[in-house]
Amino acid sequence: MSIRFTAKARRGVVALTLATGLAIGAAGCGGSGDDDKKPETTASASKNEGSDPKPQEGDSDEVQAELKGSNGLSLQVTTADRDSGGFLTVNGTLKNDSDKSVTVPIALQGDETEVIAHGRSLGGATLVDSQEKKRYYVLRDTDGRPLTTTGFSILKSGESVAVFMQFPAPSAATTEVTLQLPTFSSATIKISG
Repeated sequence: MSIRFTAKARRGVVALTLATGLAIGAAGCGGSGDDDKKPETTASASKNEGSDPKPQEGDSDEVQAELKGSNGLSLQVTTADRDSGGFLTVNGTLKNDSDKSVTVPIALQGDETEVIAHGRSLGGATLVDSQEKKRYYVLRDTDGRPLTTTGFSILKSGESVAVFMQFPAPSAATTEVTLQLPTFSSATIKISG
């Protein structure tokens, strides 16, 4: 056999293997053939005809924990919900309890270059799971933006803003974590879900 024939045969085997792999991959990504079936559940309007507004997720009045910051700022945590996707979302309210306008400390966004580039946020928040001996940082999207409330800088006297922070969820065995926020006291919060 010539070297040329062997090289052509080898390229042919590689091409055949590649084509087979692509065909199997495309078949695996295809539908199940039930494209005409309707979804099992559908989104629908509320069945209540009245104008009784329902609180949005995270808008609970019950304060689970309060972290005290400088200059009269406080963070009141209302919920810490674990979801099936492996995330833990902490909801609450950032308040200015002082009698003057307060600039929200820039330290709250943390010190990571990628997070700082996206403006003021709560990107410096962490959760500590003392049971598993782990620390969880606020998640980031693919562009490096923290998955938390952003875009606030000054809170007037008595003003409050609803905030959220999303973290990787600790293991299902963990029911309590400590929330830490730069320049604020820390507090233990209970996980639901």
